[in-house]
Amino acid sequence: MRLLRLKAEQLRQFREPVEIEDLDAGINLFTGPNESGKSTLVRAIRAAFFERHKSSSVDDLQPWGDSASAPTVELDFEWQGQSWRLVKSFLKKKRCDLTVDGTVYSGDEGEEKLSSLLGYEYAAKGASQQRHWGIPGLLWVEQGTGQEIQAPVGYAGQHLKAALGGNLGEMTSSTGDELINQVAKERSSLLTGTGRPTGSYAQALADEQGLQGQLSDIQGRVREYREHVDRLGQLRDEQARAEADRLWETYRQQAKEAEGRLAEVMAWQKDQDRDQQALEECQTSIQTTLDLLNGFQGQQAELARRQDEKVKEELAQADLEARKPAREKALAEAVQAHEAARKTLKLAQQHQQRREWAREREGIEADLESDTAKLARARELHSVLLENRQKRQSLDIDPQVVERLKDVTSELDRLAIQQDAVSTRLQFDLTDDQSVTLDGKKVVGRSEHLLIEPGEVAIKGVGTLRVLPGGEDVAEIARARQNLTDEQESLLSRLRVTSLAEAEGRLSQLRELQQAIQRDESLLNESAPEGLEALSDRLRLRQARKDELASQMQALPEQDDNSLSLSRAETRLESAQQALEAAEAAKQKLTGDFSLAEQSLNRAKKEWERLNNELQAPDRKQRQKQAENRLIDLRVKQRSLNEKLLERNKQIEQAKPAVLEQDVERLNRSADAAEQQEKKRSRELIQIQARLEAAGAEGLEEQSAELGSELEHAIRRRRELERRAKALDLLNTRLREHRLELTRQLQEPLQRHLNHYLQLLFPEASLEVDENLIPEVLIRQGHGVEERGKFEELSFGAREQMALISRLAYADLLLEAGRPTLIILDDALVHSDAARLGAMKRVLYDAAQRHQILLFTCHPDNWRDLGVTARDVEVLQG
Repeated sequence: MRLLRLKAEQLRQFREPVEIEDLDAGINLFTGPNESGKSTLVRAIRAAFFERHKSSSVDDLQPWGDSASAPTVELDFEWQGQSWRLVKSFLKKKRCDLTVDGTVYSGDEGEEKLSSLLGYEYAAKGASQQRHWGIPGLLWVEQGTGQEIQAPVGYAGQHLKAALGGNLGEMTSSTGDELINQVAKERSSLLTGTGRPTGSYAQALADEQGLQGQLSDIQGRVREYREHVDRLGQLRDEQARAEADRLWETYRQQAKEAEGRLAEVMAWQKDQDRDQQALEECQTSIQTTLDLLNGFQGQQAELARRQDEKVKEELAQADLEARKPAREKALAEAVQAHEAARKTLKLAQQHQQRREWAREREGIEADLESDTAKLARARELHSVLLENRQKRQSLDIDPQVVERLKDVTSELDRLAIQQDAVSTRLQFDLTDDQSVTLDGKKVVGRSEHLLIEPGEVAIKGVGTLRVLPGGEDVAEIARARQNLTDEQESLLSRLRVTSLAEAEGRLSQLRELQQAIQRDESLLNESAPEGLEALSDRLRLRQARKDELASQMQALPEQDDNSLSLSRAETRLESAQQALEAAEAAKQKLTGDFSLAEQSLNRAKKEWERLNNELQAPDRKQRQKQAENRLIDLRVKQRSLNEKLLERNKQIEQAKPAVLEQDVERLNRSADAAEQQEKKRSRELIQIQARLEAAGAEGLEEQSAELGSELEHAIRRRRELERRAKALDLLNTRLREHRLELTRQLQEPLQRHLNHYLQLLFPEASLEVDENLIPEVLIRQGHGVEERGKFEELSFGAREQMALISRLAYADLLLEAGRPTLIILDDALVHSDAARLGAMKRVLYDAAQRHQILLFTCHPDNWRDLGVTARDVEVLQG
C-alpha cells in the first residue's frame, strides 16, 4: 500500500486546507517544532480510517473555538494496482466516499471495505479506541507510545495469526497445554509467577523465620541478663571510689581561686585602657597644635600666591575686552550672508517647483492621449460585446440535452443494427408475370423484407402464408427502439432543431460565440478594468489637473541663466548657517569667558584682602607663642604615659589572663562532669537492679530450649516444600521451553524478520516472542557471556527500539501474506542515544525498501543522514 496524497481541512489547527502530494514509496520525513501540526496530520490519517463518519464523539477534530466547522480528510493511495480515494467529513457535514478504480462506495459500505482491507474494527458507540485499531494500531505509533507493544499486538493478534496460517491456535489447544496448565497450577500453589514463595511454602518460610526470630530474641535476652550482672558489680565499685574522692568539690574550689587571680588581672587591664585613651587624646592635641603652627607659617606664602592670581586675572580680563569688537563684526557679516543665502534658496525652490509642475503637466498630457485612445477602444469593444451577448441568448442550447440526444441517436443506430440481425428476413425472387401481397402491399420481382412483427403473404390462387418472427428479443428491441424514437423526438422539440447535426452545429456556434465574448471581456477589462464611467471620470480629472497646473506655474517666476540650482542654493545656505552658528558660538563663548574672568578676579581680590587682614591682626603673635608652649607640655605628658603603659603591659602578659579564663572554664566543667557522671551512675545502677529482678522471674533458659525444638520441626517442613517447589518450577520451565521450541518452528517467518532487523542493531542477538507473538526476551552477548533480558526489564530507550523492530517484522510478515502495510512514526526513538539512533536509521532505511514510512519529528538534526529530504510542516501550511 502506498499513500499518494493527504489533504486536511478545518481540522484542529488546520483551518485552511493543507495538502501533501508526491509522497515517496519509502521514507517520508516531516519536521517542525512543537505545536506546528505534525500530530494533527497523524490524527487526520487515523480519523480517516478509524472514526465513523456518523460519529458525534470526534469534537477534538474541530479547530479550537470553531464549533461550526466540518473537519474533512482526503486520502489517495494505491494497492495491488488499483487507485483508491477516500473523502471523509465529520460533524456538520457527515459523509464518507470511497472510490476504487472508478467504483464508488458510500457511507458504511465504504468504511467496512476499508476496515476489511487494513484489518481493524469500528467502535460500536463513541470514539474509536486502541482495542479497535487492529493491524494499523500496531504499525502506526502515536507520540510517546513507541515502547508499548504488548497491547497493540494483542489487539492485532487475530490478523497476525491469520498471516501465520492458524497453526498457533491449534497448538495452544493441545493436550500439552493441559499438562502445562496443571503443572503451572500446582506450582502456583507454592510459587508466584516471578518465583517468589506463596501459599503453604510461604507460610512455612514465615513460620521458620518467626521461630528463628523468637529464639534469637530469647538468646539475646539471656546474654543481656549476664551482661547486666557483670555491669552491676562494676558500677558499685566505681560508686564507692567516687564517694571517697568527691572530685567535683575539689575542682570547684580550684575554680574559685583562679577566678580571684583573673579579677585582679582584669583591674590592671582597665587601668591600661584608661591610660591608653589618655595617650591617644594627648597625641591628638599635639597634632592639632602642630597644624596651628604650620598654618601661621603658611599664611604669608598664601598671601603672595593670592597676589599673583589677582594680577593674572586682571590681565586676562583686559585681553577679553580687547577681542569684543572683532567678534561683533564677524557676527554681523555672518547674519548678512545667511539672509542672502536664504533668499537665494527660496528663489531656487520656486524654480524647482515650476519645473516639477511642468514635468507633471507633460505626464498628464501623455496620459490624456493614452486614456482617450483606451476609452474609444473600450466603447467599441463594449458595443461588440453587447451584440454578441444578444446572439448568445438567441442561440442558447443545453449541452447536456445535446449530449443526451447524441446518446439516444447512437443507441437507436445500435438497436437498428441489432434489429436487423435478429429480424426475420423474407427474400422474394418472382418471375416477371407473377406477384404476391405482403401485408396488403404488392410485391414483384426480386426484393428483401425484414419482419419484426407477424406478417401475411397472400399468394393468388394458393392462399395466405403467415410469418411469425421468433423469440422475445425482436419484440423487446422494437419496443426499446420505439421508446428511444419518442425520446429523440422530444429532445429535438426541446432543442428546437430537426436533427442531431443541427443541434451540434448550434452548440458549436454557441461555444465559438462564448469564446469571442470571453476574449472581448478580457480585452475590455484590460482597456477599462474599472469600467467606462471610471475611465471617463479619470479623463475629466486629469484635464482639470492640467488646467490647475498651468495657473500655478504662471504665479511663479521663470528661471534665468544666472539662477542657482536648488542643490547649490541649499549648499550655500548650509555654509552660511554653519558660519552664522560659528560666529554666534564665538560671540557667546567670548561673553561667557569675560563673565568667568570677572568672577575669578573678584574672588581673587576677596581672598587676598582676607589673608592680608588676618596677617595684620594684633593678637596673632601672642596666639603663636601660646601654641609653642602648649606643644612642649604635651610632649612631656606623652613620654610619661608611654612609660606607664609599657610597664603595666609586661605585668599583664606575665599573669596570662587568657590562660586564667581557660582554667576557670575547665575546672567548672570538670566539676559539673564529675557530678553528672556520679548521678548517671546511680540511675544506671537502679535500672540494672530492676531489670535483673524482672528477668529472673521469666525463666529465659527454659523458653530458649522449647523454641529450639519448634524451630527444628519448622526447618524440616520448609525443606520439604522447598524441594517440591523447585521440582515443579523445573518441570514447568522444561515443558514451556519445549512448547516454545514448537512455537518457534511455527513462528519461523516472524522470527526470521525479527532477527534480520536485530542484526543491524545487536550482531548475534535474537528476540524471542511468546505464543501470542509478543516480544518476550532479548538474548545477546555481553562481557563474554550470554545476557537474557526480559522485554519489560529493558531500559525505556531499548524497549522503544525493540518495539519498533518488532513492528517492522510484523509488517514484513503481513506483506508476505499479501496484506497492505503503512508505517507511521510520530516522534519515535527520542530516547535513543547517538550510537543506537544511528543503527536504528539503518533499520528504518532497510525497511523502507519494502514499506512506505511516514516519520514525524521535532528533532530534524537527528535525522539529517536518513537519506531523504525533510518536509517542514510549517512551510506546508503556507
